[in-house]
Amino acid sequence: MPEPHLIAIPRFSDHRGSLSVIEWEECFPFIPKRFYYIYDSNPGARRGGHSHWKEEQAILALSGSFSVLVDNGCRRTEYLLDRPDIALYLPALLWHEVFGLSVGALCAVFASTSYNKEDYCLDYQQFIGECRKSGPDSLS
Repeated sequence: MPEPHLIAIPRFSDHRGSLSVIEWEECFPFIPKRFYYIYDSNPGARRGGHSHWKEEQAILALSGSFSVLVDNGCRRTEYLLDRPDIALYLPALLWHEVFGLSVGALCAVFASTSYNKEDYCLDYQQFIGECRKSGPDSLS
């Protein structure tokens, strides 16, 4: 099973500022089918709180900062995203939550699939059960 990991987005900077470019095949392990973003979040808000059966995601902080909790059923890892040139890749079947959004944070998400309500696992115990059925090799 693929592991979550950080992806460096190419960055070009000069006296005018910085520009980052995402070429799908070069940056992400999937071709995005959907893009959405989270903004104007209330202090203390937590977003996500689910996993996907098939969808993969790449999450980045276009502005501000936030943390992402990633849970594979055996281990929980927190990632701080605070640069627009670093994305977090999330393969399918990982529980995830976005939290600690700073004032003015802009959380961008590139998704491998179009929206499908059936792809969401919203029950943590169901998620854990599915992880156990997948076997220990898929959770490492």
